[in-house]
Amino acid sequence: MSATPTRTDPPARVDLLVIGGGTAGLVAAKTAARFGASVVLAERERLGGDCLWVGCVPSKSLIAAAHAAVAHRHDGALGVTSTPPAVDFGAVMDHVHAAIRTIEPADSVDSVEATGARVVRGEVRFTSPTTATIGGAPVRFAQAVIATGSAPAVPELPGLADVDPLTSDTVWGLRALPERLLVLGGGAIGCELAQAFSRLGSRVTLVHRGARLLPKEDTDASTIVTEALRDDGVDVVLGASAARVDATEGGAGVLVLDDGAEHPFDRVLVATGRRPRTAGLELDAAGVRVDERGYITIDSALRTSNRRIRAAGDVAGLPAFTHLAGVGGSAAATNAVLGLRRGIDLSAVPRVTFTDPEVGAVGAGLSEAAERGWSTHEVALDDTDRAIAEGRTTGFARIVVDARGRVRGATIVGPRAGETLGEASLAVTHGLTTSQLAAATHAYPTYSDALWNAAVAHVRERLERPPLAPAIRVLRALRSLVVR
Repeated sequence: MSATPTRTDPPARVDLLVIGGGTAGLVAAKTAARFGASVVLAERERLGGDCLWVGCVPSKSLIAAAHAAVAHRHDGALGVTSTPPAVDFGAVMDHVHAAIRTIEPADSVDSVEATGARVVRGEVRFTSPTTATIGGAPVRFAQAVIATGSAPAVPELPGLADVDPLTSDTVWGLRALPERLLVLGGGAIGCELAQAFSRLGSRVTLVHRGARLLPKEDTDASTIVTEALRDDGVDVVLGASAARVDATEGGAGVLVLDDGAEHPFDRVLVATGRRPRTAGLELDAAGVRVDERGYITIDSALRTSNRRIRAAGDVAGLPAFTHLAGVGGSAAATNAVLGLRRGIDLSAVPRVTFTDPEVGAVGAGLSEAAERGWSTHEVALDDTDRAIAEGRTTGFARIVVDARGRVRGATIVGPRAGETLGEASLAVTHGLTTSQLAAATHAYPTYSDALWNAAVAHVRERLERPPLAPAIRVLRALRSLVVR
């Protein structure tokens, strides 16, 4: 099976034209085809998008290898003595690319066309609100979905282009481990890759202009990750603005900060943000507007300024998560083919930073809880039996609860936080109460005990205050009279 489209001959007319073969586009095309619509999925390169080729799959494969490289550090506390493993970086990258190849068939041309959609290779250019060309061949569409995604944004820093900077798109071409790696950016991608490369043997410096890493997460979660990276040998430099790069040779150079501090490197990895992939689409011809950042503007039902065209995924300025792109692709295709107005609930979008420890979050955090007067309830992993048994007690599970007892958000820091987050996401999405979470029988011992016990703590608190506490006392007294 191949993920690379080979056909270049689109039909003259289709019910739905999907532009972009990443997660949003794949889901949109398959969804619409299963509804019986005639669908063309146009992709200029290969199907699978960032997640398969340069994002989720390779990064998590690299992180797995990095975890194996340092697993021996915890052995002593468990009564087991082992020696540090040797890292063959070439073999690590072989593992990364093998994982991609294994997963690739799920995003292949065959998998799309098995649903009845047609895949065509070529650049798409709109020629009117209802027509476009694919590789120069004309096609008329009744509806369209733009799902072209986003790409790493490389800042206009003097001298940076002279050192051939790596990005999350290009780092997977490395075959030799950089001795000194400089990472620009302290978001999820920067933190994940900085820790992974440090564990594999690089001397890593992470430079972030903000006051703390992972600025979208709660402060205490950010602090734990910062300490973990430093424990892994990463030199974390915060509140630092880059002034210029002085190139030497072979991609090496020196990053000079605005305070004059210098950080030499053999390779630099840029993880400072992303930009939408809209170049060449001729959106003006289609009557599709973009915002000041270049992202396509959409309404609550993912419709653009052209009522026949919708946008899904990163290109629409939505949070850049594969799972959200899939939901958006499904909603956009459903709305286009069936005339519905499905939207996306952005208040319950889960996110995971796959550092060690992991950070998982959904819904409201501490700042929103404070603004709305909601309560928070937290259980530390050093009070969680599974974490104690494994000697991995750094972290916590915290829930945000509204006045009606509904779970409105959660932050989980620790091993397998991303797995535990699923229950919290379900609770936030469906407005479950802490009583409902507490009433569900949970397997013991697991890391999810921390989240469950946070819910139990809130239930106990409600039982100890009015109006429940007086009612409980009355019932207890009545029961006492009955059984005498």
